[in-house]
Amino acid sequence: MDQTLHVFITVAEQQNFTRAAEILHMTQPAVSNYIQNLERSMDTKLLERTNKFVRLNKAGEIVYHHAKNILGIYTRMENLLDDLKHTASGTLSIGSSYTYGEYILPYKIADLLKSYPQLNPNITIRNSNEIIELVMQHQIDVGIIEGDIKSEKIQITPFACDHLSITSASNHHLLNRHQISSFDLSLETWLIREEGSGTREMQEKGFQRLGFYPKKIMTFGSTQLIKESIEAGLGISLLSHSVITNELELGKLKLLDINGFPITRNFSVVTPKVKFQTKATQVFLELLVGN
Repeated sequence: MDQTLHVFITVAEQQNFTRAAEILHMTQPAVSNYIQNLERSMDTKLLERTNKFVRLNKAGEIVYHHAKNILGIYTRMENLLDDLKHTASGTLSIGSSYTYGEYILPYKIADLLKSYPQLNPNITIRNSNEIIELVMQHQIDVGIIEGDIKSEKIQITPFACDHLSITSASNHHLLNRHQISSFDLSLETWLIREEGSGTREMQEKGFQRLGFYPKKIMTFGSTQLIKESIEAGLGISLLSHSVITNELELGKLKLLDINGFPITRNFSVVTPKVKFQTKATQVFLELLVGN
């Protein structure tokens, strides 16, 4: 059944039997046969077929959602059994929010591979809410998120502290002020992350601390783009110190001296609430928590 579900998921994601067959290294008739057998066992059609596309119908969406979960759990079971015989090896699926994933995680992975070269990390970078959803759906082994998020469905453990300050271009006019007021800041254009981002959550808390919500904002889906936009003089933002280390050293960005800042948040590791963990997950968690 796991092969049948794998074929079905591939067809659904590719929306094309030919492309799915190429990815699966199968013939197109073999792929069609798997789909027909699955539909027969479910006693319902799962796909809408035309000459131009293949799409999930309502029943197909239900099967697709649960098939992803089933294969995630099945893969986890195989990895746990394999761990009984071998050292930490194989694929380790890690999901991370942008700040940690793009600026800190690469160095952690390098340290991990020095001790466990047989591991094959598979990295997914999304915002914090999406990482939590992937953990709950068993699509990743472990997630790393920003901020203080609580859930009874998964295990969330803080492991590091992050500091955030209001950041400007190196030639910003506010840098010449002896004292910067909330009113001064309210007149500025603020560059913020999208909803669901851990950094966006902290930016909202920053506005609460300052006592205003800016009238002029620009929303970005990338912290890197926010940094470049600050350098270009488009506005200011509340950013993690960990993402602007190089820019501060080179003098491209500056931290505004504001009473009550920097503010802090946690980086937290997210795992499913399960009885067993793979050795690959265990050694990665030990690396994070131990450092």
